[in-house]
Amino acid sequence: MIRYFLLLCLCGWHLLAHAEIVLDGPQGGWRSGKLADDAGRYSAAYPKPPVDRGAQRFRTMIEGKIKAAGKSRQPHTLIVNGSAMPLYTDEQGRFSRPWAFGPGSNSVEIRSPDGRERRRLQFYETDYSKPHAKLRVILSWDDPSAEVDMHVISPAGEHAFWAQPLMKTGGLDVDSVDGAGPEIFSTVAPMPGTWLFYINYWGNFNAGGYNFEPDAHEQQLITCVVTFVSYENTPNEKRETFVVPLRKIGDLVLARTMRM
Repeated sequence: MIRYFLLLCLCGWHLLAHAEIVLDGPQGGWRSGKLADDAGRYSAAYPKPPVDRGAQRFRTMIEGKIKAAGKSRQPHTLIVNGSAMPLYTDEQGRFSRPWAFGPGSNSVEIRSPDGRERRRLQFYETDYSKPHAKLRVILSWDDPSAEVDMHVISPAGEHAFWAQPLMKTGGLDVDSVDGAGPEIFSTVAPMPGTWLFYINYWGNFNAGGYNFEPDAHEQQLITCVVTFVSYENTPNEKRETFVVPLRKIGDLVLARTMRM
């Protein structure tokens, strides 16, 4: 009887946890990007509908609502294919984050600050016109008011950044300016040689737009997380994560030098 009661309690907690976190998209199960064009879909984001300056070639919106978002100042955590970042919402608890998913198995998970509540879905992307990225680089940061940019320089001297997202052998699929990112660079056939990956604290962004006030951010030390994923969604997938601190507008940090 006690065991049955505990089972009911656990089931009830599980349902409550899912009720607090609503994930509207992407949909779980089998999915074809050809039939689900999310390029123009926005519900809400922090602090307003997202502004993306990347190439947006294979973008999907991760959307939903955290019903209890107003009860805690701590953000939830968004985990996509193993890459975690803070998830900020608007005043109603809505969120909208762009992501570039490749073909194959993908996962999206949202966890509460204490880890007790979570929502997870898995889907299989069947659109194999989307290439398997030999290298994907994901940037996120922990200040919803800061605008941080990724700059990538190829061995040929090409420079991919917000004003020029594409290069011959890759580019920025996603370049978010609101919230904690992400910014995502991917390449299917990276040019042999030395690649340089820089992180730049460009300025601040809020409901009023861009600003360059020194104190118009929330964290005294902004922590950026840069994840390098090789051979994504294959048996040979490898991940490396680097932490990059930023202190003031104008900071430009070399996150990694990579030989390909």
